[in-house]
Amino acid sequence: MADINLKDYITSIPDFPKPGIIFRDITTLIQAPEAFSEACRKLTEAARELKPDVIAAPEARAFLFAAPMAIELQCGLALIRKPGKLPREVISQSYDLEYGSNTLNMHVDAIQPGARVLIVDDLLATGGTVDACRQLVEKVGAKVVGYSFVLELSSECKGREFLQSKSDADVFSVIEY
Repeated sequence: MADINLKDYITSIPDFPKPGIIFRDITTLIQAPEAFSEACRKLTEAARELKPDVIAAPEARAFLFAAPMAIELQCGLALIRKPGKLPREVISQSYDLEYGSNTLNMHVDAIQPGARVLIVDDLLATGGTVDACRQLVEKVGAKVVGYSFVLELSSECKGREFLQSKSDADVFSVIEY
């Protein structure tokens, strides 16, 4: 397949959700089979050398990219969800947002101690969500070996720098703005 420009499949919506913000909508990428496939391929190829035992992904769009990666890499998939969504015993991690806070949960047995974990999400902005994921992974005694994103808002949000200040894990993104 010829290399395609995945930015062509991102829809930029000005002034959403508030004036001055440009929202980068990845649903148009997911709707295009060739773009969706290419994004998953690029994420998987970048992750292959990290040799993860498990991919951890926060809900919900990250699941769409993490599942095919886990199949291709033949590793487990740990789902990280909002409170009240997982049926068995969980561990929790709260984190701050621009206005307020949030909490993420993971089954206590989703990742084994000593496992090599790749955290996958659709978007890297400030890094708060995936840092909470990192803390969950570390609570069970596993190690984050990398972070992978479809889209990174590098110039505005400095999420990469934030994650690198918390961990020595690799940070990879397919598309950067």
